[in-house]
Amino acid sequence: MTTIGLIDYGMGNLFSVQQAFKRLNQPLDIVCDEKTLKSCDALILPGVGAFDPAMNNLRNTDLIPSIIKWVNNGKPLLGICLGLQLLFEGSDEGHLKGLGVIKGQICKLPKEKNERIPHIGWSPIYKTNECPILENYPDSSWMYFVHSYSACPLEQKNTVAITKFGKTNVSSMVWHKNTGACQFHPEKSGVAGQKLIFNWINWLKKTKF
Repeated sequence: MTTIGLIDYGMGNLFSVQQAFKRLNQPLDIVCDEKTLKSCDALILPGVGAFDPAMNNLRNTDLIPSIIKWVNNGKPLLGICLGLQLLFEGSDEGHLKGLGVIKGQICKLPKEKNERIPHIGWSPIYKTNECPILENYPDSSWMYFVHSYSACPLEQKNTVAITKFGKTNVSSMVWHKNTGACQFHPEKSGVAGQKLIFNWINWLKKTKF
């Protein structure tokens, strides 16, 4: 069985993610140190909260160099919510540098009439670019969001799904090398989210890294 590691740096809802994978008979190993990380075939970087505290917590694990090397070497990683944002160079929310494995910035959601910030609730996502875990995936699938910031990749091809926020299209899913990341919470998005997780697990099993 594929060994998937769930990175624990004190700012992710690990239980919800574990339960979502458990429903698909896929156990997750909690990763707190480099030794455990090296025993994994794939990683998940979750996250709930603010950018700077998250980067500080992640730095305290001493895992940052290993995560950057992991992504740059093309090994599979799934980022969730704040975990997506940490992959970028920096955020309007804070002052610290992000992991920088995806070029671009995390930007504050635009002020839109009849839209509240933070954006909390269900919104559809629309596929915009090719991505292995979105193959044969139904368009306009509704996902659950909780965020005030969204990714602004330097290269447009890195955005593989968007969500409409008022009149603005914001990035809701990115792909770089073999790293995929969701601004939404697939583990809280019912059947649609479960299918996305299933696609990722299935892709891992079919692909040799």
